[in-house]
Amino acid sequence: MANIFDLFKQISTDSDAGSGAVEYILAGLGNPGKEYERTRHNAGFMAMDYISGRCGARIDRAKFSALVGEATINGKRVLLMKPQTFMNSSGEAVAAAAKFYKIAPENIIVISDDVSLDVGRVRVRRKGSHGGQKGLKSIQECLGTEDYQRIKIGVGAKPHPDYDMAAWVLSTFEPKDIEAISENYPRIYDGLCKMLEGDTEEA
Repeated sequence: MANIFDLFKQISTDSDAGSGAVEYILAGLGNPGKEYERTRHNAGFMAMDYISGRCGARIDRAKFSALVGEATINGKRVLLMKPQTFMNSSGEAVAAAAKFYKIAPENIIVISDDVSLDVGRVRVRRKGSHGGQKGLKSIQECLGTEDYQRIKIGVGAKPHPDYDMAAWVLSTFEPKDIEAISENYPRIYDGLCKMLEGDTEEA
């Protein structure tokens, strides 16, 4: 049976090359598969679903080991990405897209979960360390720099110090947690628009 990434390559066609239209990459991080849909690690995927719906785009084309779509947001042409590599290898998809479209790291925006923030709280960073988040670590390693922008969505700290971190980020959100995060999606979108203007501080 063909490897899923080989299928991605087959689906991607040469007609995409040289389009030159994409100015930014927006990647929401998560894990593929229904069993992960409402887990803490999939906060990035969840935000991307809101953003794509808000701008009338679909993230359903297989390319760069990811599901992708394109949208114009605040006058900028943006590649929307949901890497399908699983969280710890997210950088492979993001770096491949950046290379293809010749996108500089500062024009890459990544949305991820953050266990150091209370549920629903949002933090924007122009650059910085990965802070132990495995998807951000992979992106930093694959890009060779930490100078990419990020939107961090708080998913809450693990309930006690001995709780296994992997089990925590793969645990399912409570309905009240999803509500707290969902309430901030409009603010995330507004902040994204500011970032696309180059005004991360205002975002």
